[in-house]
Amino acid sequence: MRKAGWWGGWIAVGLLATVIHYLLPGDGLRSDLVYDATGLAAGLLILVAVRLHRPARPAMWYLFAAGQILSVTGDFTWEYYEYVRHEEPYPSFADVFYVASYLPLIAGLFLLVRRGRGNGGSLLDAAMVATGLGLAMWVFVLHPVAAGESASTLERVISTAYPALDALLLTMLAGLFADPASRTPSTRLLGLAAMLLLVSDVAFSVASLYWGYDGHLLDGGWMMAYVVWAAAALHPSMSAAAAPERPESANRVSPRRLAVLGGCSVLAPSLLFLPRIGADRLDRAVVAAAAVLLFLLGLARMAGFVSKIRRLAMQDDLTGLSNRRHFAETLGAALAAGRAEVVLLGLSNFKALNDEVGQVIGDRLLVLFAGRLRAAVGEGALVARVSGDEFAVLLTESGDMDRIVATVHDPIRVGDHEILLVAGAGVGDGTGTSDPAEVLRRAGVAMYAAKRTGEPYRSWSPAMDERAGQNARLGAQMRAGLDDGQFRVVYQPIVAVPERRVVAVEALVRWDHPDRGPISPAHFIPVAEQNGLIVELGEWILVTACRQLARWRAELGDRAPDKVSVNASARQLARPGFAATVTRVLADAGLPARCLTIEVTETAVFEGGQAITTLHELRALGVRIALDDFGTGHSSLRLLQTVPVDILKVDKLFVDHITEAGRPTVIARSLIQISDGLGLTAVAEGVETAAQAEALYRLGYRLLQGYHFGRPVAEPDFDLTGVRAAA
Repeated sequence: MRKAGWWGGWIAVGLLATVIHYLLPGDGLRSDLVYDATGLAAGLLILVAVRLHRPARPAMWYLFAAGQILSVTGDFTWEYYEYVRHEEPYPSFADVFYVASYLPLIAGLFLLVRRGRGNGGSLLDAAMVATGLGLAMWVFVLHPVAAGESASTLERVISTAYPALDALLLTMLAGLFADPASRTPSTRLLGLAAMLLLVSDVAFSVASLYWGYDGHLLDGGWMMAYVVWAAAALHPSMSAAAAPERPESANRVSPRRLAVLGGCSVLAPSLLFLPRIGADRLDRAVVAAAAVLLFLLGLARMAGFVSKIRRLAMQDDLTGLSNRRHFAETLGAALAAGRAEVVLLGLSNFKALNDEVGQVIGDRLLVLFAGRLRAAVGEGALVARVSGDEFAVLLTESGDMDRIVATVHDPIRVGDHEILLVAGAGVGDGTGTSDPAEVLRRAGVAMYAAKRTGEPYRSWSPAMDERAGQNARLGAQMRAGLDDGQFRVVYQPIVAVPERRVVAVEALVRWDHPDRGPISPAHFIPVAEQNGLIVELGEWILVTACRQLARWRAELGDRAPDKVSVNASARQLARPGFAATVTRVLADAGLPARCLTIEVTETAVFEGGQAITTLHELRALGVRIALDDFGTGHSSLRLLQTVPVDILKVDKLFVDHITEAGRPTVIARSLIQISDGLGLTAVAEGVETAAQAEALYRLGYRLLQGYHFGRPVAEPDFDLTGVRAAA
């Protein structure tokens, strides 16, 4: 039989032995020998289990084995009196072994309770339960036995010792089960065994006190206590460490526990309504003492509960880190005391990951990342979760930013998922301010600047606020420019070589400001991305470009380009209705879907989620998808597996030095091979000279775009006969 099945097999043997014990005559030697053999086997099996499972702390199991063997020794001693000397003395030398057997059992349970990690509230609950049940045991068992007039002093002492030791055993049990982290299958079996022993002892004391009962029918309880105690040792979980308690369950008061605690609290005053107890001076004193103790324990429990509520108000309930309120208070104190720096770290791709893997995995990911961040900053820094995917670190001394940023370097494994996080970090200080909100704002400005530039982290400077003010003013001017028609669309040819035919055009936006003159897209596009105007601007470009291509097709016929390419921003792709917008625009312009190409950058689709879904919807319409600036992002090759791509637009970076032998040529050759191997179309951007066009043609490129073939204008020249052909 495998180790894991021994405990179940032993319980089956114990149940069979108990049945045999009752089937044999109750006053016969054979019945008693079955009883004794069961107890002795239980004690020896505990020793066997220690050798079998090798627990880290075997001392308590040796104590349990000693308790069982002492109890069995008492059984053998009693049977010596009964069957050899034909006596039934009470008390007898057997009671010495019976009483002594409780001591190692209680000591073992004490060690088990100490091993647990119970919180203060659980221990207070255990004390209240033990006090209430101990009071009931005193009133109904201990005091009547101690006050018995017909028994001798020694008999009263021994009779009182058993329920008193049971009360101590009860206290140990309450302490054990007050700690949820200690509840393994083995400890539950121990609790059941101790409860069987306690109930049998108390039932025997009460029955013998009030009815003169000899206790034979209770033998099953004592026998099964033996059996279950050994089963707890044989269970494989006896060597397991206590399971970690879930943070959200700590100090939780369930309705069942609340009912038990409430019952214990009202037990003391309720007993005074019993005439015999209320009239007895000693009972009244004991009840009064128990009532005071229960009141104090309840008061301590409430104080702990209030303290926990205050602590939770300052703690993030998911990660266990400080929350924004606590962070702001601590930051305020640090600013008042001297210099303090705040690092704000925001996860860039968490929302998409959460949508992809689900909220449960996402929450576990945040918990694991919080632990990694806390370990990285060390003991001298405060870490807080200030929003869903943003974490703040308070540094009272100069911190190691490289170590903090490195928390997102390695993937995090959550179950079957291995997830790589991407983050931006910003550093803000308290120079010239004592307002915590201002320091957090500075760190936030720096963090978003780091995200825009792709840097690991940025430190705040007044120039960032000046730039932010400029961006805000530029955003207001953009709003007016859209309303006043200051924007226009220009088109750059995409040429097929060697035919030199314009097969497509890329639509680009230009802004002619009435006062400032032309404003570069490099200035206003990032602002539009940030303030959301890119959605409205992008839709206007799409409408204008589709209508223009439809007009060229109607006017120029075969001389018109086959397709128009329009850039789509990350914000547009993130909106679920973008595909429907494209459908409507194409229908209004009377343009087939195959005539439109949507260009996206790697950063726009890197986070996945809705952006990828939108591209699949566009592809289903018949719209072609182009991956712009390909080769400049760190995720290029991975995106080819997740993004529905038709066209790769090779960045100008690899074209500028294509006429020189070296890495650019090798990379450009590799990219055309990747395109051909995947069945994609490659377009080389930024072609400015005939030599570059010829070099690209030799490498296998058949679609080229750049100033060599034409600058972006409102009405491109589709006749390129004057342009030198690629060889």
